[in-house]
Amino acid sequence: MPARINSPFTRFAKKTSTYTGRPATFIIAVLVIVVWACTGPLFGYGDTWQLVINTGTTIITFLMVFLIQNTQTCLPAGRTAIRKRCRSSSMS
Repeated sequence: MPARINSPFTRFAKKTSTYTGRPATFIIAVLVIVVWACTGPLFGYGDTWQLVINTGTTIITFLMVFLIQNTQTCLPAGRTAIRKRCRSSSMS
């Protein structure tokens, strides 16, 4: 079933993809990893310490897959441009 272009989820997916694609969001993600790594000695590099980052990144990745899929489904012109770019670079 195709997504409606103006559905609440589609609007949410577009806004989220806009924010997650910004350099500031990447910097925040890196800072989270640095803070997590720095807390390793405090928690003795234990299983719970590792589980925190593994669970967090898994949940974010899982949700982002659906947001990215929705965004790409709603933007067929973008997919066509990407396909053309991929074909032209594979021919060179």
